[in-house]
Amino acid sequence: MRAHKCYDLIPTSAKLVIFDTQLMVKKAFFALVYNGVRAAPLWNSEKQDYVGMLTITDFISILQKYYKSPLVHMDELEEHKIDTWREVLKDKQKPFVHIEPDASLFEAIKTLIMNHVHRLPVIDKATGNAIYILTHKRILRFMYLYINDLPKPDFMNQTLDELNIGTYNNIITATQDTPIIKALNLFVEHRISALPVLDKQGKVVDIYAKFDVINLAAEKTYNNLDVTISQALNHRTAGFEGVVKCRGTETLSTIMERIVMAEVHRLVVVDEDDHVKGMLSLSDLLTFLVLKPMGLDPEKPE
Repeated sequence: MRAHKCYDLIPTSAKLVIFDTQLMVKKAFFALVYNGVRAAPLWNSEKQDYVGMLTITDFISILQKYYKSPLVHMDELEEHKIDTWREVLKDKQKPFVHIEPDASLFEAIKTLIMNHVHRLPVIDKATGNAIYILTHKRILRFMYLYINDLPKPDFMNQTLDELNIGTYNNIITATQDTPIIKALNLFVEHRISALPVLDKQGKVVDIYAKFDVINLAAEKTYNNLDVTISQALNHRTAGFEGVVKCRGTETLSTIMERIVMAEVHRLVVVDEDDHVKGMLSLSDLLTFLVLKPMGLDPEKPE
């Protein structure tokens, strides 16, 4: 991964949306939906520089902060500029993390995981232009294709249980009747990005992810967050990733292929009865494949 550079992953044409911090928050989220992107770098005209990212997590924070009930209108969402909103949220602001095109992929993976960010803008130092946004998903896909051209490491034939990759304690779940506002609170409180949705028998039947929240903007239904997850998921677009599952008895090779081909951000680890055992994220896989062999652990500060 040290031999490959960030620019090796940049496609010949890719959509990149950039917002000025003077833009109204509501317009910005509609623009994310319209362009089918999950995040955008923020440009401050006064400073003539990038100052951060606008993500779906920001949308969730706004909803969580200002939502009272379906009867009370959220004027803040309608009237705030991005700048104003960043001021309100400054205690929660992460520093703007970015990378240069000729940095190694190893550096990109380390930067993503150690900073607990999911999107890494690639910015050309010479021109100051943002040219692409690197994600765990894009990197793992590249690695998967690359690994396929090499002799397969032995650990690829070991099972998830043997390798112990993923999270298996305190898995936060929801039911089909969980109100959306409660799901948003769980995302923020537990710093998680998805909730396995269980039926009355405790079986995994769906997943409600942070990304699904943007549909509230698309549907203009964010004024009623007392609706249940199952009602909200009826609004899903054709781009829904689906709940993709795996078992601890499956090999890493099988699991990597599944997560890459399904183009999802996580797999729900289940037992033979479809009860949740754990969660396996792209970040878990990249940590295991790239950082752990180098003696780096995202849970421990360097």
